[in-house]
Amino acid sequence: LDSPLPARRRRPQPLPDAPLPRICTAGELPALREVHVWYLCPDELNNQSQLNMYEELLSPSEREYADSMKATMLRKDVVLSRALLRTTLSRYTGCKIDPRSFEFKKNKFGKPEVLWPLDDSTAEQPLHFNISHTTSLIACGIAINAHIGIDVEEKKRNTTKNILSLARRYFTPSEVDSLAEISDSDAQRKEFLKLWTLKEAYVKALGMGFSGAPFSTFSIMLETSKGIRISKTSNASRPGYDHLSENWLFTLAELNSSHYMSVCIEDSSRSQAGPEDSPAPVGLKVWKTVPFVEDTLVSGTEAVKLIA
Repeated sequence: LDSPLPARRRRPQPLPDAPLPRICTAGELPALREVHVWYLCPDELNNQSQLNMYEELLSPSEREYADSMKATMLRKDVVLSRALLRTTLSRYTGCKIDPRSFEFKKNKFGKPEVLWPLDDSTAEQPLHFNISHTTSLIACGIAINAHIGIDVEEKKRNTTKNILSLARRYFTPSEVDSLAEISDSDAQRKEFLKLWTLKEAYVKALGMGFSGAPFSTFSIMLETSKGIRISKTSNASRPGYDHLSENWLFTLAELNSSHYMSVCIEDSSRSQAGPEDSPAPVGLKVWKTVPFVEDTLVSGTEAVKLIA
């Protein structure tokens, strides 16, 4: 979903004798039902020596993929997204694993996971991650003992097609009806983007891609007062979609005053909840980062405005 890179089976390499000059700030593991999000803004990172340092963190196959990007901006985004992931993961090992040493595997649908070293000194960590990016913002979500999906979209993003036409193509009838009730075109567009980020975060958390979890197989109800609810549609009763469940928690927020961000994590306790029970809130901590240079906790500030 997030990386076209093949799984690599080498053991993580030991720290180099001459490490790159960098600062690593260790991060505390998220609590249960808590998500940590680290994000950066590519437009603010233009120092070439700094970008070169980030590129040195990438594996050979990651560099090869970055070099395959014909547009300079796309290449930069690949480098920054992989560097953000690697430096973020390193934080949650207490900076004991060098960012360059991480290896990754994929599930059968292509979602990447950390390939932890198989030795007696390092047990497999219960960390789950997901990456999302636009041209102006890249975000990495981290959760513990819970599958996670994250999606970000620019609030000003426009579509070439009519909003309701797109909704009818991808969304469920109830979601289309909800959008159709909004008369203001700009408000309708924003509500469409919110629903899109929520649905994509869920699909990414499942780790099965759009073919394994089409948007038409589940509905999301977004009500500020009641929270965010997900339900399976009649399409989900067809063979092949029995993996869909309603045991998920969501958070929707405005990020950096310019993006909608949705986070979805698995919560097995929801299976015991009644249909009228409100979903438990997701703990959310957000940092804006310039890796190895500056980290700023922005939760509770104007940079993160909780919607639902």
